[in-house]
Amino acid sequence: MRNFIVVAALSVLSACAAVGPVAYGPADEKGFGFDEQRIEDDRYRITYQGSGGMAPELVEDYALRRAAELTVQSGFDWFRVTGRDLVGEERGGVSIGTGVGTSSYGRRSSVGVGVGADLGRVGSRDFFTARMEILMGSGEAPDDGEVYDAQSVLNNLNGPAPYQYKEE
Repeated sequence: MRNFIVVAALSVLSACAAVGPVAYGPADEKGFGFDEQRIEDDRYRITYQGSGGMAPELVEDYALRRAAELTVQSGFDWFRVTGRDLVGEERGGVSIGTGVGTSSYGRRSSVGVGVGADLGRVGSRDFFTARMEILMGSGEAPDDGEVYDAQSVLNNLNGPAPYQYKEE
């Protein structure tokens, strides 16, 4: 039985280790990456789901980067974050516990003392999801802490955008 528990724990740990940080890009088959929903011509809802081991700041930066890309692609200069949310969740791993106790059967009964201990989760990872809603604009940006110049964001968060916006 002890060998079974050890093998099961190692299997879970190796499965968790296989989920590492993913590169910036659209959501993959597991949902890691960015996704967006157009609400109006100048308004989007953006979600970036980071894979296990990604820092929450990086997940937020990737959501901002996607917001800047959409702003430039749509022909706007700046965007205002009108709502944002960052959610963390612990996934994977195995919870290990131990306990001792007694029981009764039929007419026989006994009094027992039980002792238990929780050894915590082993092999779990934190996953973060950033959600934001943005409103885009052109011209001079308002002086507001939640307004970002799209091209500056692209230049500062992982270099220039991987595309060049061209008007058709």
